[in-house]
Amino acid sequence: MTTTTPLTQDELKTLVGQAALQYVVPGEIVGVGTGSTVNKFIDALATIKDQIKGAVSSSVASTEKLKALGIAVLDANEVPALSVYIDGADEIDGQGHMIKGGGAALTREKIVAALAARFVCIADESKLVPTLGQFPLPVEVIPMAASHIARRFEAMGAQAALRLKDGQPLVTDNGQHILDVKGLTIADPVAFESDVNQWPGVVTVGVFAHQKASVCLLGTAQGVKTLTY
Repeated sequence: MTTTTPLTQDELKTLVGQAALQYVVPGEIVGVGTGSTVNKFIDALATIKDQIKGAVSSSVASTEKLKALGIAVLDANEVPALSVYIDGADEIDGQGHMIKGGGAALTREKIVAALAARFVCIADESKLVPTLGQFPLPVEVIPMAASHIARRFEAMGAQAALRLKDGQPLVTDNGQHILDVKGLTIADPVAFESDVNQWPGVVTVGVFAHQKASVCLLGTAQGVKTLTY
């Protein structure tokens, strides 16, 4: 009798990163997200780098990794459209709506996602949830508005905390701060995203409902499961 050892979370990330290669269109530019799962995809992308024109990246960290592996990185302003954007998620629901921003790159991720005809989410099965909100919602804010926005979330019954790094407010690639909001149940992600986006001082809310996933490659104990929305 043979017993198979369950795959680690790191191994699942490698699997979905490799599986995402099938969505890369040869001869085109690919949109690349940010995070530990995306790093596995970037490693896989390097094996076919001669087949693509380059990448548009959503963060300084991803840009550095792409360039180190010899993949050309183009400015988003130079690229009118992308066929696909590949990125991870902190949470994803049954309709392809996501919470993103755990890695602090949510604004640039949303910009690159908006350029793409298709969003392919790569994640392990722990990220699949019935309703968004268990993961603290990242909201990128202009620093002078942070307290006001936190009070608005508190009025909704949630708790908002300024994200810190080394005891100081974390500064995003865009020079802004992030609030992490706990205690939300986001039953209508499209309406929620539209509403919070209108609050003065909000740069980007980490709900990706208008730029939702069209495909999710989910790493499971049984291998990669493909969900389409």
